[in-house]
Amino acid sequence: MTLTAINPATGDVINTYKQTSLAEAIKAVEAAHQAFSIWKEMTFSQRAELMKSAAQLLIKNKEEYAKIMSVEMGKPIRQGRAEVEKCAWVCEYYADNSADMLQPEKVETDARNSFISFQPLGVILAIMPWNYPFWQVFRFAAPGLMAGNAVLLKHASNVPGSSLAIEDVFKKAGFPENLFQNLLIPGKQINHVMEYPQIRAVTLTGSNSAGRSVAANAGEMLKKSVLELGGSDPYIVLEDADLEHAAKTCVESRLLNSGQSCIAAKRFIVIESVRQRFENLFIEHMRAKKMGDPLEEDVDIGPQARLDLREDLHRQVIQSIEKGAKCLLGGEIPKGKGAFYPATVLSDVGKGMPAYEEETFGPVAAIISVEDEREAVQVANDSSFGLGAAIFTKDIKRGERIATYELESGCCFVNDFVKSDPRLPFGGIKSSGYGRELSHYGIKEFVNIKTVYVK
Repeated sequence: MTLTAINPATGDVINTYKQTSLAEAIKAVEAAHQAFSIWKEMTFSQRAELMKSAAQLLIKNKEEYAKIMSVEMGKPIRQGRAEVEKCAWVCEYYADNSADMLQPEKVETDARNSFISFQPLGVILAIMPWNYPFWQVFRFAAPGLMAGNAVLLKHASNVPGSSLAIEDVFKKAGFPENLFQNLLIPGKQINHVMEYPQIRAVTLTGSNSAGRSVAANAGEMLKKSVLELGGSDPYIVLEDADLEHAAKTCVESRLLNSGQSCIAAKRFIVIESVRQRFENLFIEHMRAKKMGDPLEEDVDIGPQARLDLREDLHRQVIQSIEKGAKCLLGGEIPKGKGAFYPATVLSDVGKGMPAYEEETFGPVAAIISVEDEREAVQVANDSSFGLGAAIFTKDIKRGERIATYELESGCCFVNDFVKSDPRLPFGGIKSSGYGRELSHYGIKEFVNIKTVYVK
């Protein structure tokens, strides 16, 4: 069996890869467990030295890795370079901070000595998506490996070149053989791999359907899981917002990765008194963005990652228009090769429309009009998702109050777009998943938080 990588900008075949057989995958599990037995005994400083070597390799080969992403899944080349740089940052961050994060914590009790120790679990199975093919992996792998675990990666089937390149980074950086391995297995084999006792936990970033399946099977096997799933992030624009800043920032967020981001802005909830001015500014900024070959330096919007994904996005647009939404920009599939879809703005979006109810994974913005702050918060929370959210207001205390106490999301930003940062925990609630990545919370997801009590 083989995997075929297709360039979404042209429809051309990039390469064909031999799939990993189930027997080979099981051997990889066993080899990873053996590598873990060596790795867990190494000091934090020894692990950090190798992790910093990985960071250096990422920067050295930044152009090569950015091009792989552009060709495999259509990421604009400038954004690909930024993604590789962010991967190097997370490697450096955990190399510098893991020892402090996992220092034993002394607790005063009636014992002679009592403390909390943080010990690695073992082999972690990581199931990762195509939209940030390097970052999604490194944001888990850097803390996971620094904590002393081994990693098996099952990447999305349309980015095998990225998957193999990441494995090569860890090999060339000098990590123990088999500590980080790539499995080119079909999705139907995931549960067979997960059931082996050497697999101690699983982390998945992906769709809700994939998350539910993995969580159910992990639960049946009594294995820890962390899920980062979809999002339909609401961005609230209050009547006192700096509208030029809000419109520019909202467009930047909506078009991140050609709109294919879980934390991209998707629902723009605008107070009616400023809606028309915001719409005009928003459309002006959306119209200025260039769609085209992702390898060109000035391109802002590349193709969607696959043709079927573009078709589903267009369905959401058409059905929303049929239910009463107004299309102010875009909304038509362009002629020619590739899975391109233009920057699209829908207004008068309301309940029952796909643009309101579903995650739109592409450059489609849904503008929803509300009367006041109270209704804005209610609409923002009227979603099964809860990954990110943002508020735009000149009243900072007002924004902080709404972000802290009123919005039902794992990440809430004021006057900026939602982004992940190694220093801050990242993850969602409700149908957006559970658990956290990044910061000290992320590294502690895959350790044994062990109580030690000495009488």
